Formats: sequence, C-alpha cells, structure tokens
Amino acid sequence: MNAARSRAQALLLDLDGTLLDTAPDMGSALNRLLEESGRSPLAAEAIRPHVSHGAAALIRLGFADREPEEFERLRRRFLDLYADALSVATRPFVGFDQVLAAVEAAQIPWGVVTNKPGYLTEALLTAQDLMLRAACVVAGDTLARRKPHPEPLLHAAQLIERKPAQCLYVGDSERDIRAGRAAGMQTVVARFGYLGESDRPDTWQADGMIDDPRELIDWLALEP
Repeated sequence: MNAARSRAQALLLDLDGTLLDTAPDMGSALNRLLEESGRSPLAAEAIRPHVSHGAAALIRLGFADREPEEFERLRRRFLDLYADALSVATRPFVGFDQVLAAVEAAQIPWGVVTNKPGYLTEALLTAQDLMLRAACVVAGDTLARRKPHPEPLLHAAQLIERKPAQCLYVGDSERDIRAGRAAGMQTVVARFGYLGESDRPDTWQADGMIDDPRELIDWLALEP
C-alpha cells in the first residue's frame, strides 16, 4: 500500500466538493432563482448532494417540471446569479491549506480538473488566491470532452509533464473515479465532499477513500 502511494508525483483535484466547499454559494444562487420564480427556497442539506453534478442537476432539483426551453433559460439565469457571488461563503475544505503547503514545499505539482465552465473556474480560483498556485487548470470546456471521459485528466498530465501513472486524482463523484481510472491514474474518493444517499463509493473501485484532506499528505508520502 505505501509503495503504491509513494509513486504519485503529482496531485490533481476535482473542484466542487473536493478542493473547495462551493455548496453555500451555489445553494444561495439556486435559492435566489427559486425566489425569483415564486418558489420556496430549499434547505442547504437538500442542495448539497447535488452540487458536484453542476448547474443542470441543481435546476432539475428545483425545477423538475419545466420544459426544455424554460429549463435552459433557468440554467443560464442560475449561472449568472452564481457568477455574481461565487466566492462569498466558498472556502477550501479544512485541511487543504496544509496539503497544498506540503505539496508545494516538496515541489510536487498540483492542479485542478473540473467539469465547471472555465470562466467560473478561473474566477473562483482567482478569488480564492489559488489560480496562480495551480500548475494546471482544466475546466469543463477546455476540451471537447469532459469527465467521465479520461481526456481532461490526460491533458492535465501533459500540462504538468507527468505520466498518468504518476498522478493521484481526487474527487467526490463516481464520474471522477471513472475518469481517473480510465486515464491510468491512482484515484481517491473524497468522502467529505458531496456524496448523496444513493452513492456507493465502495463500488467505484478507487485506490482509496479519505475523510479529511490531510490524509493526502500520507498518500503522497510527504512531510506534514
């Protein structure tokens, strides 16, 4: 187990529900949209499990009865509302400050691979003072294909000049683990993220699962 862990020479992270706790701000945007539409807001705990699945999943949660054209209008409005206040309550998950400090001290590159649109990803990472620290950022529209296709992860490995087998990819959804495994990377489930009641991470065939970001220091065989 330790030998498998120590061969990782790069850390790649999903964004929502892995590196950053974006649920408060995404939930606020959804509730503002619901209020605009004359609907009651949803509780934070009802929204949280859907955040990693993006804007469309949140619109389905709040507006399951809407026709396709109206659905798309609502999705775009949600994105506008979210873009206006995307870093109000969002913070890195507790422990990532130590993880990123240890990774950078060891001169191990780290980066982000997300399905979030590029303009939101860059704005959010910039607001969190992380954009210039990341060795690579691959967003949902960087390439023609998104996760669970492995191409975004393979592209990230190229950007940081590492072989896929040298990379550890961490995410909180089955889509993340499928992409990482297909890319030939080590994969770890972030159980502290936005898993829902129906998620069964033990069936995703990841290399491991963590309940605290600081466990990645051990996975990468770093000094804390």
